[in-house]
Amino acid sequence: MPGGAGAAASRFAGRSMSWPGQDMEDAGVAAIGGPASAIDTPALLIDHEALSRNIERMAAFGRSAGVAIRPHAKTHKAPPVAHMQIAAGAIGQCAQKVGEAEVLVAGGVGDVLVANEIVGAAKLHRLAALARRARITVAVDHPEAAAALAEAARHHGVTVGVVVDVDVGLGRCGVAPDAALALGRHVAALDGVELRGLQGYHGGIQHVQGYGQRAQAARAATAALETAVAQFRAAGLATAMVTGAGTGTYEVQGRSGLFTELQTGSYIFMDRQYCEIGGKGGEVYDDFEPALFVLATVMSVPAADRVVLDAGYKALSSDAGPALLLGKRGWTYGYGGDEHGIVRGGGDAAPMALGEKVRLQPSHCDTTINLYDRYHVVSGGELIAVWPVAARGKSQ
Repeated sequence: MPGGAGAAASRFAGRSMSWPGQDMEDAGVAAIGGPASAIDTPALLIDHEALSRNIERMAAFGRSAGVAIRPHAKTHKAPPVAHMQIAAGAIGQCAQKVGEAEVLVAGGVGDVLVANEIVGAAKLHRLAALARRARITVAVDHPEAAAALAEAARHHGVTVGVVVDVDVGLGRCGVAPDAALALGRHVAALDGVELRGLQGYHGGIQHVQGYGQRAQAARAATAALETAVAQFRAAGLATAMVTGAGTGTYEVQGRSGLFTELQTGSYIFMDRQYCEIGGKGGEVYDDFEPALFVLATVMSVPAADRVVLDAGYKALSSDAGPALLLGKRGWTYGYGGDEHGIVRGGGDAAPMALGEKVRLQPSHCDTTINLYDRYHVVSGGELIAVWPVAARGKSQ
């Protein structure tokens, strides 16, 4: 699309964005146009240029492979990022929760796939109401869930799209590949929903260590989904949407010829965990570059080999291990409690001063982002925008 992610980003640069209940003039928000060093900590930073390059690289891959990109908003949780991706060519967004989808649609995103099972009348009615304002598709793996969704859609006078969720080896949600056809026929016969295709996502293989092993696992998952797709096609059922894959397997699955769209999410930020899974060229996965950081301050220097940061469990998620301290040779970050991070250094480590600000690369971007109300978007050492993490905490 003309302009691309960089042009979309420029529409948001240079201004803050407010949201209900949030005073953007409070002491926790630095002045737009001021130095990034003035940002109070702990703070969530986006490197604007790195983000834009990552978005353009994935978009370019999609064009070269002939596959659409439908980025996963559970990573960024912010409409401004979604619009950068769409401006670069993305066909819409994925979400895991109805609340995330509501935030996206309210932010102007017109095509959302809820790539997760939605059960319960309250959630189904919210989802159906959302279909009045946007093209909504949802994953389904049970005939009763499909029937309940169809009933809610009829009540609201809308049509909600459905993809049959296929378990391609993750062992989480989804029907077995050989059972997908029966569910597809059931969905196709319901009023209020439209069968659009299939989903086959395997989150467990995204972090398989080593490119070769990860590629092998991706091919196996793709083959499992191919069984269901072939049966759909033989029966004349819809396969316009064949959706799945992720940041770790985008290339292998994107060039397989099976998928019509890819649900890549973390590529925009590249956390420590993803950078360490290994790429074609070696131990570092560098198809994309780190663009998300936590800014922290040295709050105590109790010993020559130990300093304390103001960023602990409440500033950096720990489900994927500790964050990576950047630019400080000889020092290693570890958790010291809810509000404290302990950095330990060897005898040759350079001194760290009280009040000094440092950057850390989160180990897992999705869960770290969910700890913050806002992003500070920086460029060349300058704060250029503040964006709300609008879908933070949307667990329903």
